[in-house]
Amino acid sequence: MQLSEHFTLEEATYSETAKKLNIDNQPSTAQLENMKHAAASMEQVRALLGKPIGVSSWLRLPAVNVAVGGSEKSAHMDGFAIDFTCPGVGVPLEVARKIAASDIKYDQMIHEYGRWVHISFDPALRKQQLTIFKPEGKYKPGLLSEAEYHAHA
Repeated sequence: MQLSEHFTLEEATYSETAKKLNIDNQPSTAQLENMKHAAASMEQVRALLGKPIGVSSWLRLPAVNVAVGGSEKSAHMDGFAIDFTCPGVGVPLEVARKIAASDIKYDQMIHEYGRWVHISFDPALRKQQLTIFKPEGKYKPGLLSEAEYHAHA
C-alpha cells in the first residue's frame, strides 16, 4: 500500500527488531492516518532534497519502541516520526540544515548520533531542533555548528 507517491506502508512499518522478536508492527486506523499525514510532509522533504530518502524507522508500536530503547513519548508510536538518511544530498547534518532552512513545517528535527535525521510531523509543529551524540546521550538544543559537531563526534 502506498502512503504517498514515494513512501509505502511496508517500509514505514518494517522493523528488524519487530521481525526478530516476532512483534506485530501494523498500525491502527488512527496511526495509519497519522502516517499518511507524515508521508505527505515527507514528500515535501524529498522534493526539497531532490534525491531518494532511505527510511530506517517510522512506525514503532509500544513493544517495538521499548525493545529499541525509544523515548516513552516517542512520536514514532503515533506514526508521526521518521528516521532517515539521504546520501545523495550528504551527511545527516547537511540534510537537517537544508530542511531547517526551508519552509517545511515539522514538530521536531533531531540530528541523531551523526548517523540519521529524526523528523516528526506531530500537529504541534514546534520546529524544535536538537542534536544528540554518543557517548553522552544528551540532547543539545539546535543543529550544532561544524566545529561543535566535530568536537562531539
